[in-house]
This record gives sequence, C-alpha cells and structure tokens, in this order.
Amino acid sequence: MDKKWWKESVVYQVYPRSFNDSNGDGIGDLRGIIEKLDYLKELGIDVIWLSPVYKSPNDDNGYDISDYEDIMDEFGTMEDMDDLIKEGNKRGIKILMDLVVNHTSDEHKWFMEAKKSKDNPYRDYYIWRDPVNVEEPNDLRSTFSGSAWQYDETTGQYYLHLFSKKQPDLNWENEEVRNRIYKMMNFWIDKGIGGFRMDVIDLIGKIPDEKITANGPKLHEYIREMNKKTFSGKDLLTVGETWGCTTEIAKKYSNPDDSELSMIFQFEHILLDQQPGKEKWDLKSLELLDLKRALSRWQVDLEGTGWNSLFWNNHDVPRIVSRWGNDKEYRVESAKMLATLLHGMKGTPYIYQGEELGMTNVRFKELEDYKDIETINMYNERKKQGYSHEEIMQSIYTKGRDNARTPMQWDDSENAGFTSGQPWIKVNPNYKEINVKSQLKDENSIFNYYKKLIKIRKSNPVVVHGKYELILEENKEIFAYTRTLENEMLLVMCNFTGNETQFAIERKIEFKFKELLISNYSVNENDLVDRIKLKPYESRIYKFIL
Repeated sequence: MDKKWWKESVVYQVYPRSFNDSNGDGIGDLRGIIEKLDYLKELGIDVIWLSPVYKSPNDDNGYDISDYEDIMDEFGTMEDMDDLIKEGNKRGIKILMDLVVNHTSDEHKWFMEAKKSKDNPYRDYYIWRDPVNVEEPNDLRSTFSGSAWQYDETTGQYYLHLFSKKQPDLNWENEEVRNRIYKMMNFWIDKGIGGFRMDVIDLIGKIPDEKITANGPKLHEYIREMNKKTFSGKDLLTVGETWGCTTEIAKKYSNPDDSELSMIFQFEHILLDQQPGKEKWDLKSLELLDLKRALSRWQVDLEGTGWNSLFWNNHDVPRIVSRWGNDKEYRVESAKMLATLLHGMKGTPYIYQGEELGMTNVRFKELEDYKDIETINMYNERKKQGYSHEEIMQSIYTKGRDNARTPMQWDDSENAGFTSGQPWIKVNPNYKEINVKSQLKDENSIFNYYKKLIKIRKSNPVVVHGKYELILEENKEIFAYTRTLENEMLLVMCNFTGNETQFAIERKIEFKFKELLISNYSVNENDLVDRIKLKPYESRIYKFIL
C-alpha cells in the first residue's frame, strides 16, 4: 500500500465570504474561520480547503486576484492568515490554498502594465491578438457568456478571458510568467500551508488560435515543471480542478511517481443532469445507472495508477441533497445516504460547508437576490434569446452557483448566527430547522452521522485502501458495492428512491465475522445481508472478516 497522509485525510471546503462573520460587516472573514476551528475539529476533518482570500476587486468572488501575496481587506490581514495557519496546525488541521493561475484580475499590476502599450515588458504576460475583419480573433466563448475576447481601445488589440472580461488569461508560454507564479507558490509553502487546490488548471496549456482550451499539448509539461520548482518532495496535498478530464488523462496527473499532482477533481458525475453538448442550464433528468457508471469507472480505472477525490458539493455546484436526494420529506435520510455512498469509496473525501448539516438549494423569488456573475449574465443572455423568466429561474433554482453560497447556518437566531449585520447574500429561510446548534445536540443528526463516517475511515484501512467492486450493476434503485483489502470486506448499500426496495445478491458471502458499521435507520443487526428490505433512502455499511 502506498501510504500518504492525504489518502487518509478528510478535507472540508470553506467559502470564506459565507462561513462566519466576526466583525458584523455581513461578510465572512478569516477571524470568523478561526472562531469555528473547534467545530471543524469536532467533525474530525484534517484539512481546510480555503476558497480564495487574496486581494481582489471581487468581480468573481475572489477568483479574480489583484495581488497573490496580500489578503482581501474584507477578509482581514496577513497576520490573520498566519494565525489561521498556526491555529489550524495546533488542532492538526492543515490549510489548502486555492491557487488561481489561469488568469488574474484586470486590476493586477501585471495587467495594468500590460495594457499600456504593445511593447510594455508585461505585455506578453497575457494573450493579445489583432482583430480579424474588424472583429474578434475567433469565436471562442467565455464560460460566463459572450465572447472570450475583449477589445482594448488603447492598443487596438483583443485580450483573451475564458471567464469574466475582468479575468484576463495569463500566457503560460511565457517562462517569466511561470517563474513568477512558482515564486508566489513558494511564498505560501514557506508560510506552512498544507498544499494547493488548483483552479481550472487544465486550461493553462490552451492554444487559443486553434480553439484548444482544456488539455493543451503542453499542459502536463507545465505541471511537471511546477511540481519540480515548488512542491516536489514537500509532502503537500495538490488537487487540480479539471472539468474536461478522462480517466486516462487523470493517470498522468495523479500517477504514483509523484511527478505531477496528488489527485484531481473530475466532474463526470456532476454533469449528469445536463443535456449532452448543451450548456449546464439545459437540464435533463437524473438516472441512477448513469451515476453508477460514472463513479465506478473512476474507481476501477484509477485502481493502482492514480488517486480519486470524492465530492458531491463545492462552491460552483448545487447542494447534493436537492439534486440526488429528497430535500423535503426525506432530507435527513437522503443526506445521510449520499454521505454513505461517497465516504465508503476509495479516494480522499471533500465536504463542502453545510453539507454536513444537509443544507439545501435556495429559491429566491427575485433575480436581484442572486449575486453570482455567471447566473446574472446567463439570465440576461437567455432573456434576449426569448426564454421565459420562469424557465430561466427553474435552471437557476436547480444549477445556480448561489445555491452553495448562502451563509452557513449556525443557529436559529437572526441571519442564522452568521453575522450580526446585513449578510452579503440572503440566508436560506430554512435555517430555523437546519442549523449547527440543533444538530450538535441531536445524536441522530446529519452532522453526527458525518462525524461517524469520518471515524470509520480513520479506524478501518479497508476504507482507505480497499479495492472497489460494483454489484447489482443494472439495478435502477440501489447503488451497492464492495471494498476488499486482504481478509476484510465492506458491503455498502444505498437506496436512491423514496420507496421500499429489496436488496438481494446471488452470491453467498462466506464470512467469519460480520459487523454493521453504520446505517441511517435503526436496523436489526442479525438481518441476512443477502436479502434486505431497504427503507426509503436507506443506507448501510457492513464489515466482514472473510
């Protein structure tokens, strides 16, 4: 077994703006995170992935960085950041910085210089092209709607922005750019962080003239160079965000020779409710067989050749209990079931803030209540295309990024205990029922279920290292699999429906010892495991000594 600390760890993503506000300005901050470290310690996590806290004009909630070596004023100071790292370390919690190096803010000093003239020393830090027939160089589109090219009056050229026009793309072909980035990464490594989550890292090898954005020919060369010049040999966790990745490409990123990254985020299971070839807003119904195939492919294909990250939620995707679960009658049961499925798999689990409470999507009536640039741009674009308000809002309710960004629900007091001021975005109205305070007191809460799942991972090597095998492959209601390591085997079963359903396996399990590790209903320990009637959204994990 290739033992690494990050294989045995559980990561918790904090979206600082919405986590905890310590000074009453309505915006979460670094001091607010420090105040809640004991809560995270209680949950049992080992790493905090911190969404960007660098200096930023906030066009895209901090993913537009104007200074990589300074802290956003509303989040605090560099002293606060140093304290967070120190206080985290005291509790055995490492800090994972969000590394955003595909682009900067247009207010970064590099870009401010670059746009002054064509012969400015910083010009080649970004990607500039002449107009073609008095128009954009080509038809590349921005993820946030519209063209990916923005005209600059001063120099009569276009610059590339795969996201907002305030996020110009860096030119990774420029060696000086790469070296400046590596120097900045070493600045953070020297501060004692635990690693990096790398934002849209699969885009840094782009060739815009050929309309290649993800997985460009030099991508892995750049990542190997980054590895060598920054985190190589330092035993850090590095995870790349790669929307267009296959299992074959993943083996390059995450191979056991440590030449690239620890692991990547892939999004195959996240894209299952999107019509093929369409935008994320064009919805299709979810099918369990699709989910089984997607998750199982990654489990099987990376066995021995790479490492999986396991996640349901993050700051860019909707709340999982509102997507694959039932956020009404069976919210508690389905949230626990979804956690069981994921935490039983092979890989490093990531929990997104509020997931451990079963926080849900939000349905704001007014468009003005939404803050996300992607959502607002899409609304305006689709309105022009003739979509109705109701149709567009349905897509926002299902897939909008603000679903994940409403404030953390700490208690049932005003603003869910997130702030004593006016929150930057409205709190989900269901905070009176769904909050930390009530769940800490309830031994059957979703929080305590997550806590138990984390304990099971820490005390059972089979959860970390066991080999995965899907069973009941064609069953449209139950997702079940085994994990095997030497003479130990786990059996994980999850009912994805609101109905009772029969779990039945043909092969007889010959075992010397059986233990029910966890279940989301109270059950009879002596149930015959090859014939079980599962209640709505029921899940169980059994452990056998073979």
